[in-house]
Amino acid sequence: MKTSNNKNADIIFPKGVTISNTNFTGIAWLQMLVTNQDTFDCMIGNVTFEPGVRNSWHSHPGGQILLCTSGVGYYQEKGKAIQLLEKGDVIEIAPNIVHWHGATPNSEFTHIAISTKTNLGPAVWLESVTDEEYNSYKE
Repeated sequence: MKTSNNKNADIIFPKGVTISNTNFTGIAWLQMLVTNQDTFDCMIGNVTFEPGVRNSWHSHPGGQILLCTSGVGYYQEKGKAIQLLEKGDVIEIAPNIVHWHGATPNSEFTHIAISTKTNLGPAVWLESVTDEEYNSYKE
């Protein structure tokens, strides 16, 4: 068991490193928490999005679970309306459901992303979320 010596009470896990790929519209950070796929058949990462940043449409062959830990974010499945996400929300994403998630325009957003059944394959990345899609949130 590993214990944390994180001194900032407002931060559960470190932000990690800047994500450097084309699947995000701006600056986001990733701190991997569990990477031992052979033992646990899952990967767990802490992901933080700057305000207005989102990832591209994608799916996970084994599904995904999001545990929202701070800020305000969006989640959308293809063909459905955007859901507003807040601290404490849990999103269960079934295998192969095309979706995206990210921060709202005015709030940083952090979630724990749990990729389940990783033996079925990595995330399948698709096209970018358009500004029109991103801005379609209705209260």
